[in-house]
Amino acid sequence: MIKRFIVSICLLFSVVLFAQKNSASPYSYYGIGDVTFKGTVENRSMAGLGIIPDSVHINLQNPASYSSLVFTALSIGGSTSSTTLKTSAGEDDASRTTLDYLAVGVPVSDKFGVAVGLVPYSAVGYKVESTTVEDGFEKFRQFEGDGGLNRVFAGVGYDVNSKLSIGADVQYNFGNIETKSITGLPGISLQYPTRELNAADYSGFSFNFGATYQTKIKEKYDWYTSATYTPQANLSSTIDRNIAIVTFTNSGSEIIVDQIDITGEDGDVKLPSKFSVGTGLGKKTRWFVGTEYTFQESNELGNRFDNVTNVEYEGSHKMALGGYFTPQYRSYNSYFKRVTYRAGLRYEKTGLVINGESINDYALSLGFGFPVNYLSSNINLGIEFGQRGTTSSGLVQENYLNFSVGLSLNDRWFVKRRYN
Repeated sequence: MIKRFIVSICLLFSVVLFAQKNSASPYSYYGIGDVTFKGTVENRSMAGLGIIPDSVHINLQNPASYSSLVFTALSIGGSTSSTTLKTSAGEDDASRTTLDYLAVGVPVSDKFGVAVGLVPYSAVGYKVESTTVEDGFEKFRQFEGDGGLNRVFAGVGYDVNSKLSIGADVQYNFGNIETKSITGLPGISLQYPTRELNAADYSGFSFNFGATYQTKIKEKYDWYTSATYTPQANLSSTIDRNIAIVTFTNSGSEIIVDQIDITGEDGDVKLPSKFSVGTGLGKKTRWFVGTEYTFQESNELGNRFDNVTNVEYEGSHKMALGGYFTPQYRSYNSYFKRVTYRAGLRYEKTGLVINGESINDYALSLGFGFPVNYLSSNINLGIEFGQRGTTSSGLVQENYLNFSVGLSLNDRWFVKRRYN
């Protein structure tokens, strides 16, 4: 039954994935947009910690954890976000609802596990307008963007011994980003602004390597250490560009006065390398507290429009502190004692610097795991309150509330029949 369910969910996910708009942030203008994948709902509810090699949940951040799976697991999640965009002049609201990931993990043997999945990796979605006065002339600028990158991955995890596990993911990244800029230059009538359209296709492979180490302390507590490394990757890109002089009707529709098409501009785009290390202490099926540090090299993607010069990139740093608590994992007389309660704190220096201001992101997350059957399948809910950016230097501050829902379904596959 669950196998049919997985196939149906995969088809539905694929259709929705290519139709959805994953971002409503002006900061998605830069690079390849917002990196939207932050882990499963279970991980995000603990500030994004990817340390624990779980036996019933797929940890999509560290492939070494695949070997810890006991059952075949289907993991699917989605989220809805409400954001207040605030500037020194005013504020506005935006919202989005997305499917975030779909993955299947299979324990092949006691020491070996595999996983495959699909995630929307980054997202572009913005519309920004500004009017300024330069040398006595009014200058109008408008920027719009839509699209993003998706990622298909397959990975393996292997237990070297009872304490050490290693793993690797191979990832194929693909997607399209469409952008538009309209500029009315000083000294030229705003009735005939310049419009630039860009349609960029991206594709290429990347890799993620991971390791986990776990041991006992005083034969009572479990100590975990985790590390992942993603090498720099190159994505090939093809850009079709259209530059035109346009005018607008009273209803706001564009009319092309003159145009030129530039097709097939090729080039490579670099995804920066990333390294994470974390450690934590806990008691299996009862509680866990851990911390994780992630460093990513400076983004070299640059800007989509040459006339934007107020942006720089620096190395990205993220600190996360989180954990979970389950009052009584096998309680028979109280359902809520079997519920898992999660929480976390996250601080991130995103690596984006605009007008000399570093764009930082920090958040508080809470979550709940509700069991649904004896094989430890569960429904996971997560809430994240956060803030990104600043109103200083003419920038935008985003105050957001994310609500996430995930399913982690477990079943026994490949069990040899005792009777025919």
